[in-house]
Amino acid sequence: MRECPDETLALLADLVGATDQGLRDQAKRIAGSIFVDVARRGQARARGVGKVRTLPYRPDGGDLDFDASLEAVVEGGRRVDADRLRVRGWVRPETAICLLVDRSGSMGGKPLATAALAAAAVASLAPSDFSVLAFGHEVVVAKSQQSLKASDVLVNDVLSLRGHGTTDLAGALTAASVQLGRSRAGRKVVVLLSDCRATVAGDAIGAAAALDELVIVAPESDCAEAAAFATSVGARCLTVSGPSEVAAAMSRAFER
Repeated sequence: MRECPDETLALLADLVGATDQGLRDQAKRIAGSIFVDVARRGQARARGVGKVRTLPYRPDGGDLDFDASLEAVVEGGRRVDADRLRVRGWVRPETAICLLVDRSGSMGGKPLATAALAAAAVASLAPSDFSVLAFGHEVVVAKSQQSLKASDVLVNDVLSLRGHGTTDLAGALTAASVQLGRSRAGRKVVVLLSDCRATVAGDAIGAAAALDELVIVAPESDCAEAAAFATSVGARCLTVSGPSEVAAAMSRAFER
């Protein structure tokens, strides 16, 4: 990790899909915590004032709010219902995020690690109001907008994705709009992790225009079409050369 972070993260991403069951299980056990830790350490310091809020329980969501969780603890005895627990954590106010992960091309190694780190970064930036969708020909919901899922579990779910079929960019952007429509946040941002090379007919420009805010994160080595699409719809376009740059790019995506 110190000498070759991108290569190490890519290797770990591939090991989660190993054919050997024992190796796959070991990779899953460590991948979640490593990707979440890298995402947090790599984020730029957020600008503006955050707020400490009571949030639904997640193992990595913050300190347990004893006052808000007391009833669940007392009534549950030795078997406490985690869904009734609450934690106190820092959140950036009134921002909802939908991350769109393009899985239509080669989905392994660095691209897969990049997607998992982006998911971990989004979970940290908007822990109570975010969704993660993967798309190729169809859209797969890794996490819906206001459902609960621990960050390490989400990371492993994303690492289980593999490349699949064609690219329905318009359909993916429409699905993101539906997810964010469930949020009451004042700011709603779609982050599109893609080269924006659509291969399924559809009005991607119209779907993008219907969004409040769109930020595209494209691979530095293949960003021409993403940059052109961003210009056509008035979106921002950021590039990353590898997984280790994703967390900082995600932080920049939400700068005004």
